[in-house]
Amino acid sequence: MNHSEQTPAIRLSGVWKVFGDSPAKALQLLKAGAISKKQALEQHNVVIGVADVSLEIQKGEIFCVMGLSGSGKSTLVRHINRLLEPTSGSIFVNDVDVLSLSSGALQEFRNKHIGMVFQNFALMPHRSVLDNIALPLEIRGMNKNQRLEIAERALEMVDLRGWGNKFAHELSGGMQQRVGLARALGADPEILLMDEPFSALDPLIRRQLQDEFIKLAATMKKTTVFITHDLDEAVRVGNRIAIMRDGNIVQVGTPEEIVLNPADDYVAEFVAGISQLKIVYASTVMCPLQQYLQANGPVPDEAPRMSESASMSELVKTAISQQSPIVVVDHAGAEVGVITRKELLQTVLDHTEMS
Repeated sequence: MNHSEQTPAIRLSGVWKVFGDSPAKALQLLKAGAISKKQALEQHNVVIGVADVSLEIQKGEIFCVMGLSGSGKSTLVRHINRLLEPTSGSIFVNDVDVLSLSSGALQEFRNKHIGMVFQNFALMPHRSVLDNIALPLEIRGMNKNQRLEIAERALEMVDLRGWGNKFAHELSGGMQQRVGLARALGADPEILLMDEPFSALDPLIRRQLQDEFIKLAATMKKTTVFITHDLDEAVRVGNRIAIMRDGNIVQVGTPEEIVLNPADDYVAEFVAGISQLKIVYASTVMCPLQQYLQANGPVPDEAPRMSESASMSELVKTAISQQSPIVVVDHAGAEVGVITRKELLQTVLDHTEMS
C-alpha cells in the first residue's frame, strides 16, 4: 500500500489539550517556549493533556497509541470524535473538518462513521445483547427487523451466536467485550476507536480476543486507533505504533522500527522487556527465491507455504512438523522466498542473544 497516494483516514495537526480555567494564556506561553509544562501547572494552574500532536493514520491501518498511565493516549483518542474539544489544532476524519461540525452534524457523523469500544464495555443493563448491538442503528431510525438482522450478523462475527436474548449480567467479561465490539461493527463505521478494550480481561481471554480482532480487522479493513499500555499487545495488533509521554508523541513507527531503533532512552526502556523475535517475520528471515534455487535447486513439492507476514512462532511450529524448507508467499500468492531450518535456528539464536 502506497500511503503517499491516498488521503489519510485521520489527520491531526498541532493538537493541544490544556485542562484548566484559563488555558489560552498558558498555551500561548507554551507555544512560545516561554514556560515548561511544570511551570504551566505551578503558575497558571493548568494541566497539559496533549501537546502539539500531529499524526496521519491511513485507511485500513491499525494504529496503536501506547504509553504509561497519564501519558495522554486516552485523551488523544477522544479528540478524534470530539468527545473532547482541543484547545488548539485541527482534526480531519475522512477529509471532514470535525471541529467545524455543528452539534447535530457531529452526532450524525459519529453515529454513521465512527465506532468506539471502551474498556468498561458500556453495555446497557436493561437491554438484551441484540438490542445493545442494535442501538446505534436504532438511533439512525432504522426499522426494528432490519437492525436486529444486522445485529445477529454482528453477533456471529464475534462468535456469540445464540446469546442475543441474554442480558449483560448473564455474560462473562470477555463475552461482554465481544458484545461491545459487535455493537461497533454492526453500525459498519469506517473508523474504529478502541480505548484499552481488552485490558480489564484475564490474559488468556485477552489473547483470544486479540486474535479474533486481528482476523476481523484483516477481513473488514476498518481504520482502527487502538489505545493500549501493553507493548506486547501493540506489537501483535498494530501496523504502526505511536508512543506517548507527558502528552507528546515520542516516536511513531512499525513494531520493528520501535523495538529495533528506539528514538530515545525512554522508548528504549519501554521496549527493553520485549523479545526481538516478536517483531521478526518470514519476509525478514527468508532467502530470496531465485537465490535459493540457484544454490540448492528446486524446492520439494511437499514444502509448506506460509505468508511473508508469518511470525517466528508460526514458522518454528511449522518447521518442527516438517523436514522440508518453508516456501514464503506474498499477499498475492506468488512465491518470493524460502526459509530453511538452519536459517530459522540461526535467527532464533541471533535475536535471543540480542534481547
